[in-house]
Amino acid sequence: MEKTYSIEIAGVTRELPIVQINDNLSIASFVILGDTELVSVAAPEIVKKLPHVDVLLTAEAKGIPLVFEMSKLLDMERYIVARKSIKPYMNSPIIDEVVSITTQDKQLLCLEEKDVEYISPAKNCQ
Repeated sequence: MEKTYSIEIAGVTRELPIVQINDNLSIASFVILGDTELVSVAAPEIVKKLPHVDVLLTAEAKGIPLVFEMSKLLDMERYIVARKSIKPYMNSPIIDEVVSITTQDKQLLCLEEKDVEYISPAKNCQ
């Protein structure tokens, strides 16, 4: 029988599979992509706990639908996604190298110039 970890979020329960990441680390694999019900109940609960924010930003990963729903609830016109590679349309991207717990490999996170301008302090002081 597969090992699982039970989690309840806003009345919705999921059984998360325990996944061996390496010899010393196992995690409960929480995949929210494609789980409309969970996104719909989790987003309002997270929004309730947020301080005032001007922008929501997520990595190009499983958090995208959650940040999308949160941005709707906050009446934001947009949210930002840090891409995992430099795209041809990016002018002067900002690039950071990170290590993900699930891949254990180095990955890039890239913001394109228009997103950098959108979140810059000068924009928020107007």
